[in-house]
Amino acid sequence: MTAQLACLTSDVPEAGALRVELEGESGVVEVAVVRDEDGALHAISDICSHGAVSLSDGEVEGCTVECWLHGSRFDLRTGEPLGPPAVRPVPVYPLTVDGERVLVDVDTVG
Repeated sequence: MTAQLACLTSDVPEAGALRVELEGESGVVEVAVVRDEDGALHAISDICSHGAVSLSDGEVEGCTVECWLHGSRFDLRTGEPLGPPAVRPVPVYPLTVDGERVLVDVDTVG
């Protein structure tokens, strides 16, 4: 599968996240499209690797997102956890912007 329309750039809040569901080769993939504090867009799994809760409901600070339930922070570029309780990274997906369209490829993990 190739990149597909996730949302429009105007749908993603400043220093915030938008949850979207995209169709992947193995079914529905829950994705958080996140705008960091510098305005760059990122696509990561919306599901925290520690508590299986939505990361799009968390706080964005710098180039990280914090899980609202237990406080784990994840690097938006790599998906790596930056502290406990999470120890496993979350998947990150290639994202491209075509005009206003935000395209994400959920079948390729970066």
